[in-house]
Amino acid sequence: MRSSVAGPHLPMLRSRIDLFEMTVAATAEYLRGAWPDELADVRFEVGALPIALRGSDGIDRWSVSHEQRRIVLYRLPIERLARLHRHDEIHLRMLIESCVLRAVAELLGKDPWDIAPDRFRHF
Repeated sequence: MRSSVAGPHLPMLRSRIDLFEMTVAATAEYLRGAWPDELADVRFEVGALPIALRGSDGIDRWSVSHEQRRIVLYRLPIERLARLHRHDEIHLRMLIESCVLRAVAELLGKDPWDIAPDRFRHF
């Protein structure tokens, strides 16, 4: 019989893709709870790279479709083009959450600070 290389006593490995998708999903659920009517039919998706280059530095971090009620967050530009002062899991999570907040703010036509005013108040 064969077993996994890590053995049964070690926790399952999490990849960067898993961390990114879990953070997007958790932030989307938090925002759906805060804005249930506005975000009820919005789809959140994760893509690797945008098709077109339109961002201020040439590469979009997310795209918003008002007609389709859809937000696509692009993992590679968010992760690779970030200039984090500390490159660890907590700061990466905060970066991903901020991108989700800004994308939702763009969809709703609101200021990002108005979307989740209590989210980071403890900092």
